[in-house]
Amino acid sequence: MITLEGLFVIFITWIFVIPISWLLSRYLEGVFSSGNRILDRFLEPAENFIYKITGVDQNKGMGWKEYFKALLLVNFLEMIFAFILLLFQGNLPLDPMHFPDVSIPLAFNIAVSFGTNTNLQHYAGETTLSYLSQMAVIQFLQFASAATGLSAGIAMIRGFSGKTGNLGNFYRDYVRSITRVLIPLAFISTIILIWLGVPQSLSGYQTVGGLQPGVKEIVYRGPVASLVSIMQLGTNGGGYFGMNSAYPLQNPDQVSDLFEIGLMMLIPTSLLFLFGRMIGNRKEGRTLVVAAYLIYGIDLMVAFIPHVLDRGVEVRLGSAASVFWTVTTTSFTTGSLNASLSSFNPMVILSAFFGMLIQAAPGGTGVGLMYLLMYVIVTIFIVGLMAGRTPEYLGMKIEGRDIKNAVYAFITHPLIILVPLIIALALGIGKTPGYPYSPSSFTSLFYEFTSAASNNGSDFLGASGNTLFLNISTGIVMLAGRYIPMIFLLSLAEGIAVRKRSPVQGLRTDSVSFIIVLVVVIFILTVLTFFPFLVLGPVLQLLKEHMVVIL
Repeated sequence: MITLEGLFVIFITWIFVIPISWLLSRYLEGVFSSGNRILDRFLEPAENFIYKITGVDQNKGMGWKEYFKALLLVNFLEMIFAFILLLFQGNLPLDPMHFPDVSIPLAFNIAVSFGTNTNLQHYAGETTLSYLSQMAVIQFLQFASAATGLSAGIAMIRGFSGKTGNLGNFYRDYVRSITRVLIPLAFISTIILIWLGVPQSLSGYQTVGGLQPGVKEIVYRGPVASLVSIMQLGTNGGGYFGMNSAYPLQNPDQVSDLFEIGLMMLIPTSLLFLFGRMIGNRKEGRTLVVAAYLIYGIDLMVAFIPHVLDRGVEVRLGSAASVFWTVTTTSFTTGSLNASLSSFNPMVILSAFFGMLIQAAPGGTGVGLMYLLMYVIVTIFIVGLMAGRTPEYLGMKIEGRDIKNAVYAFITHPLIILVPLIIALALGIGKTPGYPYSPSSFTSLFYEFTSAASNNGSDFLGASGNTLFLNISTGIVMLAGRYIPMIFLLSLAEGIAVRKRSPVQGLRTDSVSFIIVLVVVIFILTVLTFFPFLVLGPVLQLLKEHMVVIL
C-alpha cells in the first residue's frame, strides 16, 4: 500500500498547487471575462496590431460552428507550417549538429502530434531535431495547442454561464491565452528551471571524457528549460530528450521533479475554479474540483497498491515520485514521463489507463473541463431518469439535444481507440512473428492508441514506433481525438448559452451526494466500455506476473 513517502510527495505538491490554482483562476477571470486593466496598458497595443494585420474583428461573438472553424483553420495552418519546416530541417539554420531532414511520415506524425496537444514522440529529440525544429516546431506548437485547448475550455464555460448568448471570439481568446497566460507563466517557469539546473543553450552538443578512460560521451544540451516549462504548463508532455523527464538534464533532482509535476496540474485545476467564478456560483466550481480530484485520488490509490517498480527502477527519484508522476501525467493528459513505463507494475499501468480513458481527472488544459462537464450532463440525465423528474442544471432544463451531444462526444473516444487497435492486431503490428500477442505486447499497442486518442502522448514504443503504419494511424487518431469531440461539446455549450434559466434550482449539483454519484457514473461508463480490453492487457499481465491461477 501507499507509504509515508508517497503520502508526503502527494501532500507537498497538492498543498502548493491547489491554492495557487485558486489564485490563478482569479487572474484568468480578468483575462477572459472582466478585463485586466494593468496588463491592458502593455499588451493591448500588440494584440490590436495582431488583429489588424490578420483582419480579425475581436469583438464579434461566435456561435459554435464559427468558433470551431476558426479554431480548425488556425490549427491546420500551424501544423502545415511545422510539417514543411521539418521536411527541410537539414537546409535551415540553427543546426550545429547537422541533422538531416525528417521523413514525410514522421514529419506528419510530429506536426499532428504537437499540433493537437498530444506530443506522442516516435523519435528521440536530441538525435533527430535541430535547435530550430525544437523551438520553431515543438515549442511553438506547444504554446499554440495549449492556447487552443484553453480557448475551447473558456468557450465552454461561457456557454454554461449563459451571460453572453454566444461562445465569445476564438481569435481573441487564442491571442490572450498566449500573451497573457502562457508566455508569462512559461517565462517564470523557465527561470526557475534554469535555477534548478535545466540547461538553456544554443552552443551545440559537447563531448567530454567518460567514466571510463579513453571513452568520450556526448552532453546533449539546448533550449531545454524553455521547452520543459511550456511542455508541463500546457499539458503537452513532449520532451526535449527521448527519455523525457527521466533524463537528468531535463529533470535534475527531486525538487525539479515536484516542480514539474506541479506545473502540469496548475492550469487544468485553475479552470475548475474559474468555472465557478464565471457562472457566478463558486460552489459549482468547487464541486468540479472535488469530483476531479476524487477520481485522481482513486487512480493514485490503485497505482500505489503495489508501490514498487519491478524493473528498470529510476533510482534518482524513487518509486513514490515515479508512480505519482505517471498517474498525474495521465490524469492531466500531459504524457511526460520521469521513468520508463515498462518498468512499472501493471497496477500502475491500469491506473494510467483510467486517467486517459476518463480524460477529466481533471484532464488536459481546457479539454479536461469540457469532458468533465460532459459527464455532468450525462449524470444529471441518469439521475433525472431514476428520480422521475426533468433533468436540470444551473437552473435550466437539460434537453434531448444536450444529451445527444454529450453521448456522441463520449462514444467517439472508444471508437477511435478500438477500431484502429483491432486493425493493428489483425495486421500483427507490434508482436513477434509466429507467436501470439503476449499481455505486455497487447498492452503496449492498446496504450499507444489510447494515448493518441486521449491527446496524452506517453507510450511504451518511443522511437521504435517510427513506422509507416504507426505514424499514419496514430496521426489520424490524434486528429479525430482532438477535434471530433470538440464539435459536439461546443455545440452543447452553444445550446445551453441561449437557454432560459430559473433562479430556483431543482436538482442540487453542489452536494456531496451528487459528487459521489458523478464519480461512480464516470467510472462505470469508462470501465465497462473498455473492460474486455483492460482484462486482456494490464489485468492479464498482472495475473501472469504474479502467477495467479484462475480456476
